[in-house]
Amino acid sequence: MKNCQSRLLVMVFALFCMVAAILPARAHHSYANYNMTALVQMEGTVRQVHWIFPHVAIYVEVEDADGQVQMWAMGASTPAGVERAGVSRDDVQPGDPISVRCYPIKDGSPGCALGFVTPMHGDTARGHGVERAWN
Repeated sequence: MKNCQSRLLVMVFALFCMVAAILPARAHHSYANYNMTALVQMEGTVRQVHWIFPHVAIYVEVEDADGQVQMWAMGASTPAGVERAGVSRDDVQPGDPISVRCYPIKDGSPGCALGFVTPMHGDTARGHGVERAWN
């Protein structure tokens, strides 16, 4: 009887550990921090592009209405997901001007979940003027 209780306790503990390990990964992919009902459009200059797991990120300098430049952090899907959407790693490079439509962070800080990116660098071989989904 005691051996059966010990096994049950071990199984319950193992189940608890599995659930505890899964919940943070599930929460990581939440868009609760973003206003997913409002796409904002902006133009700026790419300063950094990171094609790393778990998400592609680009950092864009955007000039606001007062002429002040802000650095916007823009997150996209996984590198494989962005590439499956038809985006090449060469499409957007540091120094390139781009136009984006994205879902802003609810608290108003300069960041967003990327929706769509349009390179404006003039190189048609790198997708100039072609809007692509990044999420």
